[in-house]
Amino acid sequence: MADAATMRSKAPGGTGFIRAGSGAPVLLIHGVGMDAAIWQPQIAAMQDRFDVIAVDMLGHGASPLPLENAGLSDFAEQAIRLLDHLGLDRVAVVGHSMGALVAQEIALRAPARVSALVCLNAVFRRPPDLAQAVRERAAALGGPGDPSAIAATIARWFGNPVPPGLSDAAATARAALESVDAQGYARTYRLFASADTAHADRLADLTAPALFMTGSEDRNSTPAMSAAMARLAPAGRCVVLSGEKHMMTIASPQKVTQRITAFLDQATAVQSEAAKVDPSSDAPAFDAMEFRRALGSFLTGVTIVTTIDEAGDARGFTANSFTSVSLEPPLVLVCIAKKALGHQAFSTSRGFAINILSEAQKAASGIFASKAADKFASVAWRSGQTGNPLIDGSVAVFDCGMEQLVDAGDHSILIGRVRDFSHNGAQPLGYCRGAYVTPGLSQEALAAAAPPGTEVGAILENEGRVLFFETAEGYQLPAGRGLGAANDARSLRGKLAAKAIDAELGFLYAVWDDATDASQTHVYYRGTVDAPVSGDGQIRFVEIERISELNIADPAVSSMLARYARERTEDTFGVYVGNEVEGEVRPLAKPAPSAPIHSGPIHSGQR
Repeated sequence: MADAATMRSKAPGGTGFIRAGSGAPVLLIHGVGMDAAIWQPQIAAMQDRFDVIAVDMLGHGASPLPLENAGLSDFAEQAIRLLDHLGLDRVAVVGHSMGALVAQEIALRAPARVSALVCLNAVFRRPPDLAQAVRERAAALGGPGDPSAIAATIARWFGNPVPPGLSDAAATARAALESVDAQGYARTYRLFASADTAHADRLADLTAPALFMTGSEDRNSTPAMSAAMARLAPAGRCVVLSGEKHMMTIASPQKVTQRITAFLDQATAVQSEAAKVDPSSDAPAFDAMEFRRALGSFLTGVTIVTTIDEAGDARGFTANSFTSVSLEPPLVLVCIAKKALGHQAFSTSRGFAINILSEAQKAASGIFASKAADKFASVAWRSGQTGNPLIDGSVAVFDCGMEQLVDAGDHSILIGRVRDFSHNGAQPLGYCRGAYVTPGLSQEALAAAAPPGTEVGAILENEGRVLFFETAEGYQLPAGRGLGAANDARSLRGKLAAKAIDAELGFLYAVWDDATDASQTHVYYRGTVDAPVSGDGQIRFVEIERISELNIADPAVSSMLARYARERTEDTFGVYVGNEVEGEVRPLAKPAPSAPIHSGPIHSGQR
């Protein structure tokens, strides 16, 4: 393959560009001080699938100088004229740094020409101190190839000293800075220094799917900036690459290019599917509220996710969208809505902590799901190993460093690498169908408080079958006097241990008294069981749908099992309380009116 840097052409008007490959067209726009050849790693990786065009911005490479007071529109019009010359009606546009501002300008000025937008290391609403520093650098630009200015730029982009692994990338950037036209560089940099707010009120008008990607260590094009732009763009996504700085396109070209091509492929697939939709179809519209209710059917735990923001303030939100990801390395994830006020703090943080709440922490859950001004005043907490707030009394806490931020529709997925954790035996708080779930009557409480002689039994399920003991009197569920322990032969645990049954008890399922003897109480749990290997002749596994055919000795147990079979089908379990003749089934979840938690992911993201 010919060296991409040698494959240069010129369009009418003098615009220099490189073109390679075939397929869907992609326009690459470099940053200040670079030229089209800086995209050589991307061109080499993408040309087998894409028609790649890298343009020399005005004042760079082979292109003519911009006007002294040129605006972003001048740079955008240059690119559009190039597309016209090449006969390209619609392209994906990828811009880096200043090039990202030009790419946005193109997408806003000529939306029909842009199929997708990728903004790498883009600037947006610089903080005052950073804006002042950039303006001062623009004012202090020296003559051609100013060694001190170039050295300062390389140090800012790669570090001082430059790490050995980045020496080649730093040398490439240095060569570009040394060869750029000084006047073109100065005029472009002055525009770059003042253009960070040019699209602040216009990003909401972006029609193309847009990816805003930067490095976690980029101090000038920060993750907070990319996150803010992604929130404003209707189809915006934010990705932060861990450990990367401003020149990640040449420092880690494979990682960056893979992200670019994956996004372009996804954007193409979405647009293709949308094109297939027949607007005259009678298919029912997607019911977002019903979808949310369906998601709420999944029983979860409740967590408070915490971090420290850039100002050093503790931030937190309530969430049930938490899960483990990997044991090696130890990874967990949680989701936060892009519209949440805390999204920027969490999406740009170095880490976060997940605090799994206990039944005693309902109030804290409600406060952190609200817009309370000072949420942390309501809880006792301490700083963890990473500095993240850890809430006292939690069932478990996972103190994490930020591993990856993943854009996912109207949410962001925070993937954390667990640096430290702890847990205890407290009862966790649950959430289902818009309400808190407290199993109540925990096994520990039952063992301590149940009256003597209480019958404790279990409906133990294994792959759609329920475990029974077949006796001369009929089929019986495992049951004993009290919960007990494995060495107590009369207790439930003792009877299970005697038959080598490995069972795990879950939620309480039924409590009733004998109609003729109110002092005799029966307590039954739901649970799971491994298939026994003891060869005990009494053990039988019966499919749930066949339970009604069994000769069950106790009528009350038979009635309970009929309810179990029905609720198992409907997935709407409750807890029966009463006696063997009459009682009521109480819903497992009881609404918590003071807690503004939504079905599905539950989080507000407020401080």
